Amino acid sequence: TLSNLRLRSSLTDLAIRDSLTGLYNRRYMEESLERELERAHRQGHEVAVVMLDVDHFKVLNDTYGHEAGDVMLRRIADQMKHFRHGSDVVCRYGGEEFVLILPGIAQKVLEQRLEALRSDIEHMQVNFEGRILPVTTVSMGVVRYPLDSDNPEELIGLADAAMYRAKQNGRNRIEWAGIAASIK
Repeated sequence: TLSNLRLRSSLTDLAIRDSLTGLYNRRYMEESLERELERAHRQGHEVAVVMLDVDHFKVLNDTYGHEAGDVMLRRIADQMKHFRHGSDVVCRYGGEEFVLILPGIAQKVLEQRLEALRSDIEHMQVNFEGRILPVTTVSMGVVRYPLDSDNPEELIGLADAAMYRAKQNGRNRIEWAGIAASIK
């Protein structure tokens, strides 16, 4: 019985975690976002959704190989694990994209935490096969529930669009979507 419980727990973990980074996977993110939005609606608080993408990741992979890219993704995931507080949910969305779900966080605290995460990633030194990989940066797009939308898919879409604006505006930056942009 104990063996079966361990196996079940292991299989559950495999179903909700990304095998490379150990972060939650996209499926878990979608379920968590629904749950957090319902909780926020009941309790009357906000939820920030952040789309984060590694800048020039294809160049890193093409220059240093996919193993180096995997090492970089794991190190970025480690930074996000340290970033996480309380009921925050940090997920690998796919490829080099990540989603952060941050419930009940004040605007100024959100700005400070995201800037600290961006800076921490930029200042990482990642060793791969005896050499330090080039500096890696990230672009982020931020959206707020219920200010910008109350629809989970739309929130993800708005965060993604803001993240692409961050890339278009020079990368290594944070862009805010919709109403959240004017509040910032």
